[in-house]
Amino acid sequence: MQDIDHVIQRLDEIVDWARENQRAEGYFAALYRRVTARVRDGIRSGFFDDGPRMERLDVVFARRYLDAFDARQAGRATTQSWEVAFDMAGRYRPIVLQHLLGGMNAHINLDLGIAAASVAPGDQLPALHDDFLKINQVLAALVDSTKDQLARIWPPLKLIDWLSGPVEDAIVNFSMGLARDGAWEFAEQLAPLPEQRWQEPIARRDALMATKVAPLVYNPGWLASTLLLGIRLGERGDVADKLDALVRSAEQGADVQAGAGWTPSGPGAE
Repeated sequence: MQDIDHVIQRLDEIVDWARENQRAEGYFAALYRRVTARVRDGIRSGFFDDGPRMERLDVVFARRYLDAFDARQAGRATTQSWEVAFDMAGRYRPIVLQHLLGGMNAHINLDLGIAAASVAPGDQLPALHDDFLKINQVLAALVDSTKDQLARIWPPLKLIDWLSGPVEDAIVNFSMGLARDGAWEFAEQLAPLPEQRWQEPIARRDALMATKVAPLVYNPGWLASTLLLGIRLGERGDVADKLDALVRSAEQGADVQAGAGWTPSGPGAE
């Protein structure tokens, strides 16, 4: 895998596979595809300080997810965090949002820090920080469109969003920011170390994400689980229908058009 377009191609292949085989793994791949396309557009528009470095980070970061997916398909071991997410993809109860959050737990809370330290080891890491922070703007820009997609699957979400939209957006963006802050702190732990000493801190963090964070996503207590079951029963369509809902509105936006320029707006935009 040499560039970000190849990453997008692989993600498209996973979404197509999930649609054909009715597999929930495709939900995260569809969301990740949109994020990757946004990053690509940001690189091409000059949004990031160092576009080539950001592309290297994107490829190294994506490879951890794609390697985990391929390992799972081949029956090989993955990290504990991805094992939990892939296991839950085969179960009925999780709603689409839980599948997305489970993938984000493994990929942001574990993989991102490893990827950052790999691309910018040692004293190179501080120079990556500003571009690393800009990813928060990319993610925040996707909140509204992702909610629109989820509302295609579970229509009552439109009413909930209308009642609590600004508060909900603030909570979501804050939570993503906390996750990325944690990933950066993890990168700071790894970067000064030679890679042969990474195994132990990675194993500790992986176990923490799998045993402490993932249960909050998939088993949030009896009351929340009961409400989530009600949402699950109300979700429209099969896996292919849900993937179509997730992908369709993305395909209508400029963020997935190859070569489209994109510049975020709002505080911090350049």
